[in-house]
Amino acid sequence: MSDKAILQVGDNSYEFPLIKGTENEIAINVKTLRTASQGIITIDPGFKNTGSCESAITFLDGEKGILRYRGYSIEELANKASFLEVAYAL
Repeated sequence: MSDKAILQVGDNSYEFPLIKGTENEIAINVKTLRTASQGIITIDPGFKNTGSCESAITFLDGEKGILRYRGYSIEELANKASFLEVAYAL
């Protein structure tokens, strides 16, 4: 796998770094798109395919119903961990 993504718009191409997430998903870092392209932006209605930040602490996939905190599912923490164990993890 390459460590970059290439966006082709007309005769122009733009390179962006790839980031690997905690669940091995691949993200394209397009934070320089507007300045590199002099105005091109992305649109993602409802932000369903947009990560707002990088996090090594939490993982969320609303469509699949996954919410993890420090690698533990929220259900597991709620059902099996004590208050002190959860407080310590925070």
